[in-house]
Amino acid sequence: MTPNLKDKIIEVCDKKIAQKGTNVGISFYAFFKNKNDNPELLMEAATWWIKTHQLDHFEKAVKIKELIEN
Repeated sequence: MTPNLKDKIIEVCDKKIAQKGTNVGISFYAFFKNKNDNPELLMEAATWWIKTHQLDHFEKAVKIKELIEN
């Protein structure tokens, strides 16, 4: 996973946790705008989320942040 995507995921997780608390759930779509302007990066995130870690559609932001940081 690219460093830029890792940084973006941590940034989004931190923001969601600050807004809604530690129980907030997110999907990998949370890391992207509502339009698909970077399909390669979207596929990288989807592959990491679905194939590599076999995560559900929605997961706790704290769990995703922990996976990225470790």
